[in-house]
Amino acid sequence: MHAQPLRLGPGDDVRGAIEALLRPHGAAFVLQGIGSLSVARLRFAGRPQADELVGDIEILTLAGSVSPDGAHLHMTIADADGQVLGGHVAPGCTVRTTVELLAAVLPAHVFGRKVDPATGYPELVVRSAGDEPSIPG
Repeated sequence: MHAQPLRLGPGDDVRGAIEALLRPHGAAFVLQGIGSLSVARLRFAGRPQADELVGDIEILTLAGSVSPDGAHLHMTIADADGQVLGGHVAPGCTVRTTVELLAAVLPAHVFGRKVDPATGYPELVVRSAGDEPSIPG
C-alpha cells in the first residue's frame, strides 16, 4: 500500500477526476477528502436519483473505494448556513476552489464490482493481484 495525496482544482468533477486518477491502479480507497464545491450532487439513501445543491458548499468528509469498474464514494457536506447533508457522490459535483484528498493505492489487490443477489447492488469484490479474476466479463 502507498499513500497518494491528490488535489483537484476549480471546475473539476470530483467523481470523474477521482475515477480517472485512481481506476488505473486496480484497487484504491479514498481515505479522506476536504474542500469546496459550487455544485454538489448526492444520492441520498433509498433514492434512485441524485439531488443537486448549488452554492458555497464545504466538503467535511469524502471517502470510498475505487475499482476499474468505478467508484463507490460517500461525502458529507455543509452549506453556507451550516446545514449538513451526506450521501453517495454522483457525477456533477463541481470543485469551487480546491479538493484535497488522501488515497491509499493497494497494488497487491484488484477490486471489482459484482451484483450481489442479497442486496441487488453491484458490491465490492476483493482479490489478490495474482488471483484469477472472479468477476465475469
